[in-house]
Amino acid sequence: MFHIVIPARYGSTRLPGKALMDIAGHPMVWWVWQRALASSAASVVVATDHEDIASAMREFGADVAMTKMSHPSGTDRLAEVVDQRDWSDDDIVVNLQGDEPLMPVENVEQVARELAENGNASIATLAEPITSVDEFNDPSVVKVVASAFGDALYFSRAPIPYPRDIAKTELEGRGPEKLGLMRHVGLYAYRCGFLRAFITWEQAPMERIEALEQLRALHHGATIRVAEAAQPVPAGVDTPKDLEHVRGLLSEPRA
Repeated sequence: MFHIVIPARYGSTRLPGKALMDIAGHPMVWWVWQRALASSAASVVVATDHEDIASAMREFGADVAMTKMSHPSGTDRLAEVVDQRDWSDDDIVVNLQGDEPLMPVENVEQVARELAENGNASIATLAEPITSVDEFNDPSVVKVVASAFGDALYFSRAPIPYPRDIAKTELEGRGPEKLGLMRHVGLYAYRCGFLRAFITWEQAPMERIEALEQLRALHHGATIRVAEAAQPVPAGVDTPKDLEHVRGLLSEPRA
């Protein structure tokens, strides 16, 4: 059994109010909610800090949790919902971002299952093969290295593991995917007890340097399970260009 929480704040640096932006006749967060409802989750909660989002989603029949505007991250918003609902420390909650209207349901199920089946882990997440040198070198693409047992060793915006003895031209010819280079997918499952502890910890030094919250968990010795995504993960919506791309995809007639 697992729960899904969809953090949907109103503010966004690059695309303010994006949760309510229209995609084929519905607000973006509605599409995410539909993905969540198609899963086997015991409950689906839209967590927001804005009454406009709450009102819009309640009209569709969504279970909405009002949360503080002051949360520094979606993880803090998630933890507030966990306490509001009084979920057990052993319960699993999936953080499905409100700007991921194309996230495959199979991946949502997968990340919850990975955590349920790995009792030593506090978090589970997904990764995909890196397929181009440009992607490998792009600091907006988060890279992850995992152990032979599938546990995360490190996440970085830098190209890791660094191919010291492979020239760029050779890397391009060989293909990064053949080296097992992986990019992180921002879909997480957490144990609720871990979330309650996580938000009390100060930022880790490496978290501040990389601007990657998951490094706080590694800094404190938590185990993060990493699995290759069952289905390809389309890009989320961060910019107006992303929004137009998703509008085109979701407006296409379906067979």
